[in-house]
Amino acid sequence: MLASAGLLQTSLIWVAYAVAVALVLLVAIITTFTWQSPHERSVTVSIVAIVSLTSLLATVFLLPVDIALVSSTASAHLGAKKDWATPERIDGILLTLKVVYYTLYSFDALLCLIVIPFAYFWYEEYDEVEEEEGTSGAGARFWKAAKYTLGFVFLVLILFLLGFFVPAAGSGNGKHLDLDYFKRLLAANKGEKALTFGVGLLITLGTFLYTLYTGAGLALLPVSLIKSAPSISAPQLSATIATDLEHNRELQRQIEMRNAGRPDGMSQKDRRELDALLREERTLVRRERLAAETRGDGRSGVFRAWTKIQAFFRPLKLLGGILLLLLSILVWASMLITGIDKAANSICKEHCGYILGHINVFQPVNWIFVQSAKAFPVDYILMALLVLFFFGSSITGIATIGIRFLWVRVFQIKKGRTSPQALLIATVMLALIILAINYAIAMIVAPQYAIYGTQTFCVNAPRHPGEQPDCREHRDMVRPCSEVFSEPAAKDVCTPTVMSTFLNRVTINWPVFGAIDFWAQFAFLGVFMVVFVTSLFRTPRLNLSELDEEAEVDEEEGLLASTGRRFGATWGDITGRTKNRNGYGTGGGEGSNGRG
Repeated sequence: MLASAGLLQTSLIWVAYAVAVALVLLVAIITTFTWQSPHERSVTVSIVAIVSLTSLLATVFLLPVDIALVSSTASAHLGAKKDWATPERIDGILLTLKVVYYTLYSFDALLCLIVIPFAYFWYEEYDEVEEEEGTSGAGARFWKAAKYTLGFVFLVLILFLLGFFVPAAGSGNGKHLDLDYFKRLLAANKGEKALTFGVGLLITLGTFLYTLYTGAGLALLPVSLIKSAPSISAPQLSATIATDLEHNRELQRQIEMRNAGRPDGMSQKDRRELDALLREERTLVRRERLAAETRGDGRSGVFRAWTKIQAFFRPLKLLGGILLLLLSILVWASMLITGIDKAANSICKEHCGYILGHINVFQPVNWIFVQSAKAFPVDYILMALLVLFFFGSSITGIATIGIRFLWVRVFQIKKGRTSPQALLIATVMLALIILAINYAIAMIVAPQYAIYGTQTFCVNAPRHPGEQPDCREHRDMVRPCSEVFSEPAAKDVCTPTVMSTFLNRVTINWPVFGAIDFWAQFAFLGVFMVVFVTSLFRTPRLNLSELDEEAEVDEEEGLLASTGRRFGATWGDITGRTKNRNGYGTGGGEGSNGRG
């Protein structure tokens, strides 16, 4: 009966993970088709991107499964292992987790180092003219792409050999290695040491991307939802453009009438002014057409209905943006608390990647997870949402900053305008960023919860040798599990998660990676604060070039400005009518004269 209860609980956790992976597949499909350009769509690139994003998200969603499984083996109230959680059953659970982890990470590595580069070069080698003339077949194209892909495979082999032969920096003796927890983390063989080196290097590379893109995106994602309402409604925009276009043509008629009948023709000053008006007219005509498309003119009734539904639910996006903004600030504060706590109170400092042992200051995010874990699957859902929030923030950061080499933008990521090459490169960047997100959540955001979940142990002396301590009558003697406890009861009860064990193994065997990854979290917090303050108080302005390029008006302004006008724009889109208000519908509208 007890074994059946344990099997049922672990099975439910895996079922929840399967449901999450199914939802992840849907998210990957939506993300891919939302961002890629419909004019440059490639079936191969689309499939590779969807499979890669699904695999990456499934990998990072395995962390809450890991935490839930090790937490299910112990009673948080009694500080003892459950009767069904025998050492054999626990070893079986950990082995299953390791197999899934290694399978997913191996598949991710295969995708990022072989499949995605091959798909990139396969797309690059396509020549429509040569295909039509028959001068270049699929075989030649395949071998060209395979030739370039071998370079990535060669790079991976070099990294593996470096980790195999370079002596581990954390293999020296130290006071922090006297504890059994740390001794178990030292790499036991050359192959394991090489694996920790390779993963540590990839995590560190991903941390640089995570610091820039995720740090900026964590602030920009809530702000983008709050500013999702346009600054001016589609009907109001059409009325404004029509007024400006009529004014422009009237000025052209005045110039032509003023110069009618002149024997020496139009003066140079009038010619320059007329040319400027003609260019402005073409821009206004294009904007008028784009505004009509945005309003739904000439589209089906379903499209127009969907436009009104989107406008109707904009207030909910505003509310969601505010909630995400509060969550961002909470996560930022929690990371800062953990970072300061680790920097001041770590038991081994830079020698082991600033492992803390136990939290010395109240940390809100960790506390929320520990408390919610008492009612499974609440903590799993919260952790999945947190992971998705970090992933969405990374996408927002990449879309805003673009793919750059130093300060030069190589590719731009925009909805409906992302090239296949940019989509594949962004997928590789997300793979590295997800490794860094795993580290940040497990080591900084919710360290105690991510390592031991809700596991506790009892410090009461057992009645008989070999028995578990009994704290049913002594609840005050129940302690949360930690890396620094060496009591026999802690060794028997506390089972660290597979992910935290591997991450700590990386930082202990290669302390340089642990130090870089830890201090980079403060850079992450700094990037977030700079972007957040900038987006909050940015000066209002209407970016008309975005309207010309993307068929929409995107006014970049602070969150504390023009809230009423945004709600007015939403109401105008719902009703389809314009408002006769100063600044709307007149030629003197804000930034609407085509010269702004």
